[in-house]
Amino acid sequence: MEQKPIITEIDPENAPEDIKEIIKDHLAQGYILTGEKRTLLHNGPAFNAVEGGSYAVSRELEKFIGRRAAIIFEFAVSEENDCIVCTTYYRNLFKKSNIDLENLEYTPRERLLEKFGRAIAKDPKNVPEEVYEDLKREFTEEEIVVITAMGVMMIANNNFNDIMKITPDKLIV
Repeated sequence: MEQKPIITEIDPENAPEDIKEIIKDHLAQGYILTGEKRTLLHNGPAFNAVEGGSYAVSRELEKFIGRRAAIIFEFAVSEENDCIVCTTYYRNLFKKSNIDLENLEYTPRERLLEKFGRAIAKDPKNVPEEVYEDLKREFTEEEIVVITAMGVMMIANNNFNDIMKITPDKLIV
């Protein structure tokens, strides 16, 4: 049963001028307007904090670990968090990136990222020590900071979507 969103989504055509500028800039960067974004756009600083922050850290993450590994990590956080909005988004992203999620063969590095993503989403205060040890063997301290920051951003996105009962965007078939 689909839940009714807590608040309405912004209509980009009828948004205030400052919000239209944010939308214009966002679209110019090649991004799309999801239900989460149209909800966040009720306030520019909130949108910029959640979405702008997520995209900035995601770009940094991709520099360190690559796009595919970043998608795997971000999906693992969202799936473990049971966020239907973000898991739908990432399933679409897998499809657009020609990654067959059902037959995905992980590299050892991707498997570690998936394990860490699930661990921080499940219980951030009790990430298994061996996961930290594996991370330290595989990544620099700066990379671990960026990976963790992206995980935190994903958890924030997941929580926003769940709290506001955002309707998931359609899954591409």
